[in-house]
Amino acid sequence: LAALLGNGLIITAIACNHHLHNPMYFFLLKVSLLDLGSISTTLPKAMDNSLWDNRAISYQGCAAQLFMLVFFILAEFYLLTVMAYDRYVAICKPLHYGTLLGSRACVHMAAAAWGSGFLHAVLHTANTFSIPLCQGNALDQFFCEIPQILKLSCSDSDYLREVGLLVISACLSLGCLVFLVVSYVQILRAVLRIPSEQGRHKAFSTCLPHLAVVSLYVSTAIFAHLKPPSISSPVLNLVVSFLYSVVSPAVNPLIYSMRNQELKDALWKLA
Repeated sequence: LAALLGNGLIITAIACNHHLHNPMYFFLLKVSLLDLGSISTTLPKAMDNSLWDNRAISYQGCAAQLFMLVFFILAEFYLLTVMAYDRYVAICKPLHYGTLLGSRACVHMAAAAWGSGFLHAVLHTANTFSIPLCQGNALDQFFCEIPQILKLSCSDSDYLREVGLLVISACLSLGCLVFLVVSYVQILRAVLRIPSEQGRHKAFSTCLPHLAVVSLYVSTAIFAHLKPPSISSPVLNLVVSFLYSVVSPAVNPLIYSMRNQELKDALWKLA
């Protein structure tokens, strides 16, 4: 409910307030849409399972859930990378901001992020569900997730093909992460050179929420999939997956609005 309300308010505030019709809020609106989609993919079924003690999901339903989840998660990560570029240009190259981030460029970058997420979702879903499963049909998770499905595989060649796709996706994500780090190093250097304290505070107030969201998103996702086998357990897997699939979309609106006075004012106007 918090995720639906928070992201819904941000979407409405940005759409209805013409002062927020700029690249930063354009991308934030798209991230909020993806957060809504992500949490709507996993939580309704999990709540249904909990309320009615029915842990079954159809094969087609599992495939659809996996496709949507991969699409929303990867598209959001690519959009967060684009948002880092937006902050870099705004702070490090302010005179070129209007040229580098015009309306057409913003649409193209958002479309590239969504398109990349869609392509990865198609490849991973098609490949994962082409693998023959012979280790039962029970997943140790409250939603359909690639690592859990691969545990049921009985074909080494098909398993390795999907692992190869996962490695490619991980390499692309690593490239985005490196870009994020380099962008924020440059941003930090530029902000520290701003002479006035008010100017530094304004610059930090637009960057820190994005940096906090990226840190939460990346840290929980990395820990979920790269934690040492020695500390792995069904309960820990469940908790970590809950953090990146449910908690992150729920707290993102709070993080973005906490230090952003423009967004706060727009939200108060809705009241």
